[in-house]
Amino acid sequence: MLRWILGGREAQGTVEKSAALFIGEEQPKNCFTEMQVLKGHFDIVRFLVQIDDLRFASAGDDGLVLIWNVECLHTSLILQQLWDPDSGNRVQNISDLQSSVKCLLVLDRLDVWLSGGNELCVWNRDFELQCKTVHHSDAGISAMVELPKNFIAAAMDKEIVIFKLNLSGSDIAVLAMRHLADHQDTIHSLININGDLFASGSHIGELIVWDSVDWTIQAYEHILWEVPTGDSQSEVRLSHQKQIERSIQHMSSDGEYIVAAVGSGLYVYNVLMKSVVAYRKTAHDSNVLHTMLQEDGRLMSCSEDGSVRMWELQDLPLPAEPASSGFFGMFGTFGRSSKQTGPPAKKIPEVPGLRSLELIGDLIGHSGAVQMFLSFKEKGLVTCSTDHLLIVWKDGELQSQLRSLALFQKLEENQEL
Repeated sequence: MLRWILGGREAQGTVEKSAALFIGEEQPKNCFTEMQVLKGHFDIVRFLVQIDDLRFASAGDDGLVLIWNVECLHTSLILQQLWDPDSGNRVQNISDLQSSVKCLLVLDRLDVWLSGGNELCVWNRDFELQCKTVHHSDAGISAMVELPKNFIAAAMDKEIVIFKLNLSGSDIAVLAMRHLADHQDTIHSLININGDLFASGSHIGELIVWDSVDWTIQAYEHILWEVPTGDSQSEVRLSHQKQIERSIQHMSSDGEYIVAAVGSGLYVYNVLMKSVVAYRKTAHDSNVLHTMLQEDGRLMSCSEDGSVRMWELQDLPLPAEPASSGFFGMFGTFGRSSKQTGPPAKKIPEVPGLRSLELIGDLIGHSGAVQMFLSFKEKGLVTCSTDHLLIVWKDGELQSQLRSLALFQKLEENQEL
């Protein structure tokens, strides 16, 4: 069955650089001491998609899709966007699309996949269009997540539209069931947290946690920077910059925490505690484009500044000072009434469980914005960039051990020991 369809993504804007953290050469907690550069693309590489434990696909503005093996770094070239990852052959052209595809959702259990743009289209495993619903919106559908009981949540500008997939034998129909209009600006990120919750993040820093079954708001957080005091003209001059800084570009979750990329900063949100528990307002020199939560309280981020950074959640040695109201607006829990209607208070209560987010590694290798990355755990980390390159980062100590083991095995085979 089709694994993925890769679509385009608009280029990021220019962002002024700021003074982010600098870790230096000594990085004892950074295991990625070996790197290998992969060449094959001729333009910006925007997407990485994991196919299985060893293989991944890369796609970009050159119209190429390359399939790689992370261990032997073998690659096969695919010129179309629909392919069989096992044979590397084109499967089928699709001519029924009337608009650009902005997102894809594969429902393996139903043997169908969905494409989102100005239309929501449902396709079967033979790439035959089953049904579609047309939306007269310039923004179209930018993100989708699967919900229980054959429901789909789709982000359309400021709204989340809940669709129902009705299955009757071989017939499939898709119906819009509800419009959730609680965001005040464009939704940039939509993710599943676990089987019970999903989350959305907007251009002005709104983070909303939703119930996956009844679609009610479970928590609301509005991430705000401190507003400088001064005349109205200075506020007007800074308004555009503040809006860029507050935008939630990307989110990821491990079921307990959400990490949100907000401008050039990172915010870690505890779903159970319903509060931000760690943050770095300036984690990179430019906008953060992609995030990932790992095991043992670690996370990773990549940025327009060309770096990939490793972070660790650490307990504070002393009780934390309460954060300024400019950083976080505390929220209620349920419904629209949870939104702040007035100006933020001067101070907020101390946040229980507040932790520090410490930089433990900095991977510098790309000369352009790092669009995203994939983790193959002990097999390595893969990054892609506007510099047309992919880099495979590997654990240097582990690779040295594997090379030594391979050498001894070779010597034993040749009976030279």
